[in-house]
Amino acid sequence: MAPPRPGWSRRAQYGLFFSFLAVMAGLVTGVLLLALSLLAPNSFETVRGAALDVTAPISGALNEVASTAEGLVSGAGNYWDAAHQNAKLKAERTKMLQRMIEAKAILQENGQLKAALQLREHSRAAIAAGRIVGSSLSSPRRFAVLSVGTGDGVQVGMPVRSPDGLIGRIIDAGRLASRVLLISDRSNIVPARILRGGQPVISQGRGDGTVDLRPLEVGHNPFRRGDIVVTSGTGGLYPPLVPIARVVRLDDDGAIAVPLADPVNTSFAVVEAPFEPEAQATEPLPLAEAP
Repeated sequence: MAPPRPGWSRRAQYGLFFSFLAVMAGLVTGVLLLALSLLAPNSFETVRGAALDVTAPISGALNEVASTAEGLVSGAGNYWDAAHQNAKLKAERTKMLQRMIEAKAILQENGQLKAALQLREHSRAAIAAGRIVGSSLSSPRRFAVLSVGTGDGVQVGMPVRSPDGLIGRIIDAGRLASRVLLISDRSNIVPARILRGGQPVISQGRGDGTVDLRPLEVGHNPFRRGDIVVTSGTGGLYPPLVPIARVVRLDDDGAIAVPLADPVNTSFAVVEAPFEPEAQATEPLPLAEAP
């Protein structure tokens, strides 16, 4: 169905009529103002001033709205730029922290490697030096994997130590790697003594990363918090005076200690030949020290 024509609607007719009147009024006003500006310039100045007074508040209000809108757009842009720069600075800070951590880890590893090499140079019984490539943390059995094996002269039963202290002994040896039974394992028993007074004690792993210390003299607890326990050399295998652990807690007839050489924080270790006290006892003294 075709839409009705404007002539059929009284409202449309009124709209067209008033629109025509508005156009005609605008034309007449424009002609009058043009004639007034040509014939009476002074009077036209008065009219123009009055028109300026009437339109000034409206122009000012529109200018404020435009300035506010421009400020909002500029502020949003500045906020976006600041947020972008802040995110960029945070990313750069994160990368810098990562590089600092990596540099610190490399420095620490270099220090451990240097200490291990010095230990091997000064140890007459050193067989090989290798990297600790893994260790058990949550298992009750405590092992570590060393990156040297029979190809480097490593054999089952050899003690393993680091510059910080005793780590354990070799229980399995392959061509390129070996497995170390840590001193914190329950089946690892080490003859030891207290460095402070020399009292003989026994060190046995507890399976939780610590060691249990027991004196040979029953009924007397010679331990103190902070005592350092070292190997005694009794029974062979472990050489004497190798640091084992530090006492952290006392119990009824003994103490609990933490190993000084933690495989988690140790990168390199040295495998030594088993200690033979008989061979060392019969070793001839130098001429200067001979009786």
